[in-house]
Amino acid sequence: MKYYLIAGEASGDLHASRLMHELKKVDPKAEFRFFGGDLMAAEGGEPVKHYKKMAYMGFVTVIMHLPEILSNMKNCREDIRSYSPDIIILIDYPGFNLQIAEFVKKHLDIPVVYYISPKLWAWKEYRVKSIKKYVDCMLSILPFEVDFYKKHSFETTYVGNPTVDELIPLKNSYTSDKSDAFIKNNNLDNRPIVTLMAGSRKSEVKNNLPYMIDVIKRHPQYQAVIAGAPGLDLEYYSKYLDNDIKIVFDKTHELLLNSYAAMVTSGTATLETAIMGVPQVVCYKIGGGKPLYKIMESVLKIKYVSLVNLIADAPVVKELLGYKYTADSLDKEFINITEDKDYREKMKKNYDIILERLGEVGAPEKAASIINKSFSAKPNKV
Repeated sequence: MKYYLIAGEASGDLHASRLMHELKKVDPKAEFRFFGGDLMAAEGGEPVKHYKKMAYMGFVTVIMHLPEILSNMKNCREDIRSYSPDIIILIDYPGFNLQIAEFVKKHLDIPVVYYISPKLWAWKEYRVKSIKKYVDCMLSILPFEVDFYKKHSFETTYVGNPTVDELIPLKNSYTSDKSDAFIKNNNLDNRPIVTLMAGSRKSEVKNNLPYMIDVIKRHPQYQAVIAGAPGLDLEYYSKYLDNDIKIVFDKTHELLLNSYAAMVTSGTATLETAIMGVPQVVCYKIGGGKPLYKIMESVLKIKYVSLVNLIADAPVVKELLGYKYTADSLDKEFINITEDKDYREKMKKNYDIILERLGEVGAPEKAASIINKSFSAKPNKV
């Protein structure tokens, strides 16, 4: 079969590449063409556009790059028509992908699979109407999304979570020798490590990291290590570093395995930290103070922001958001996760419950199997 995949971000590139790897196992004649990144390219096929030329976030940024975004959309439509794939596979990235899905279903009638649902349960729930009209199959990686879509009379299949696939084997195979080597190779000392995960974008790091550093310097019995974001370089972080604040790139998961606690900006990182069993506090600073926070509260359709709490449907970890996130409030929770033994153990036990809900490893394999069984016998209707 001929597969056309669209991933518009780094995480999408990762998840799509693993799906491609598994599709080749169930379909030895698989051919790929895609909007994506280097990881997808490593699996073979024909890249059309790199996600780095597509990943525009925020209203102002989108407006500034609108001509390029519209050009990408036009090129994608024309390329799909020319390539005439047997199936379209969309990975998150809803602003772009839902418009492509509409075009495909209206003009080409090619089966559309969505692997990794957009976070419509958080906001822009109205987009479910587009999902129901233009998507043939939704493969979810978050268990609570099944009930969300069921509420909208749309069947969704939970295939497992790719983060579990990535981290559990690493966690189970990690030895004390590897830990010793990690400490030595990164010039760390014997103090308990606190991981600082301040986001993947410059604005996030700028807003969140100073508070984290303020707090960790109040507790010199711990050593802080920043998990460097893939899209940022050492020069950007240089103003935050000194003898007590170190940084590690491309080894976030191994860093977590050696950590006693973590301060984490909300996102997939909260789930990664939980899977690794590290007590954490979730914090996310935004501008605008209390008024903007209250507006966001009215817009968001969820009780929690972190994936940890969303999956548990309970406040497993403390969320310090917006104006509630200060150095003092962070310090108070930091003391809880580092010095209160009962508090730490309760959080870890709740992590185990989350792992049970996430299920076993094998999300890409299950997704590939479903795609192959559901669509391999269906001819392209172009």
